[in-house]
Amino acid sequence: MTALTLSTAAVPGLRADAIVIGVAKGSASKPGGPVVAPGAEAVDQAYDGGLAGVLETLGASGAEGEVTKLPAPSGFKAPLVVAVGLGAQPEKDSGYDTEALRKAAGVAARTLAGAKKAAFALPLTDAAGAGAVAEGVLLGAYSFDAYKDNGKDGKNGKAPLAEAVLLGGKPRDKAYKAAVERATAVAEELNRARDLINMPPNDLDPEAFAAIAQAAAKEHGIKVQVLDEKALAKGGYGGILGVGAGSASGPRLVKLSYTSSKAKKHLALVGKGITYDSGGISLKPAGHNETMKCDMSGAAAVFAAVVAAARLGLEVNVTGWLALAENMPSGSATRPGDVLRMYSGKTVEVLNTDAEGRLVLADALWAASAEKPDAIVDVATLTGAMMLALGSRTFGIMANDDAFRSAVHEAAEEVGEPAWPMPLPEHLRKGMDSATADIANMGERMGGGLVAGLFLREFVGEGITWAHLDIAGPAFNEGGPFGYTPKGGTGSAVRTLVRLAELAAAGDLG
Repeated sequence: MTALTLSTAAVPGLRADAIVIGVAKGSASKPGGPVVAPGAEAVDQAYDGGLAGVLETLGASGAEGEVTKLPAPSGFKAPLVVAVGLGAQPEKDSGYDTEALRKAAGVAARTLAGAKKAAFALPLTDAAGAGAVAEGVLLGAYSFDAYKDNGKDGKNGKAPLAEAVLLGGKPRDKAYKAAVERATAVAEELNRARDLINMPPNDLDPEAFAAIAQAAAKEHGIKVQVLDEKALAKGGYGGILGVGAGSASGPRLVKLSYTSSKAKKHLALVGKGITYDSGGISLKPAGHNETMKCDMSGAAAVFAAVVAAARLGLEVNVTGWLALAENMPSGSATRPGDVLRMYSGKTVEVLNTDAEGRLVLADALWAASAEKPDAIVDVATLTGAMMLALGSRTFGIMANDDAFRSAVHEAAEEVGEPAWPMPLPEHLRKGMDSATADIANMGERMGGGLVAGLFLREFVGEGITWAHLDIAGPAFNEGGPFGYTPKGGTGSAVRTLVRLAELAAAGDLG
């Protein structure tokens, strides 16, 4: 993990491999070429105030994600200046928003892979900005190379940026220090979630995931309980058992409990943890299996959020439920037409074994409901329909309470995770009526993501506020990296969940 420090050192005399500065596009009221952002005054001065012109000559426009490299001015200890685009220049006195800073820092950190030290001279005006830059650096510097042979000396691949110095920060200011410490805890746990998502399924089965959760819980003082096949059968968890029935790797239900002596609220988080999804007997077609190791991204997000809450010492009780199973076809697998008796007592006719995530979540939601938390939020790579609706970078939010759905949406937008509120149309519920069981696990094809949300709502305890996050799109990035988002597992929803826990601790979550 990249080391972070705050510094008020002068840029010219700082020994580093590179100096990172920001450059913006001209604002609507002041169009034109690139604009050098605050923080880079010393560099601009060394160019006799002509840095913007030099950057324009080199093709820089200030567009978001753009990187322009140029030699550092004479007399600077660092040999390189890296100018990273911040997007549109903000109107007077509004300042750069935290997401623009986060993205710029992430792009720069990824660009500087292999460097030992970089100084970030981005526009920092407050502690929130410092936290955003710190978070962007740590997320952008992420790489997953555990399964790559980099040679005995490790020189065949570039190591992540080793150290980042945040210039303009105030090392002795409590607010700045707290912001960087928060960013570090959240980013490290989010990157842990990314590691889990990127792990191949032959190494991360339900048992292995549970063991990793147990080790982290022990390290951070979190109470943990793991139900194996025998305990699940004894407890009547028919959904989780039914999904895991076809695999040689047995399912698990992991409960992580972080408690605070000062807590006044209890937030329950439920994550879908299908460590590999073949579709079961309803086998996925060719070309749809290769990334199905990511189908446990919801559980990874919940796991990371609970550990982050513990590391931050939030004054709220947070319980995480990881519903872990591997969905495989075999002679013992659940068949289309089978009926499962869920933990709630309801029966479900399985019409499609590839609609398995809602089955494991249903059991975990009912278990979470039994503790009567103030709110439940579940997270899942649940439906391809949500990707069709919102694309690959935005997750959908459904809820049984409009105000809570809005609160979750605001929290997601605040931390920089694109999300969109979605409805739960009552007329779609009838499509899941079954002549054989209480409910079927499939309904109308159109609006499939909403149908899945309606199914989950059936397993939320009466009177409990609940939201469902369908992260099928943004959980796994199959394209190239962008901003602070890498190729592969992204850790989607971790920051939203942590922010919800913070709001609950402050009594601002309704």
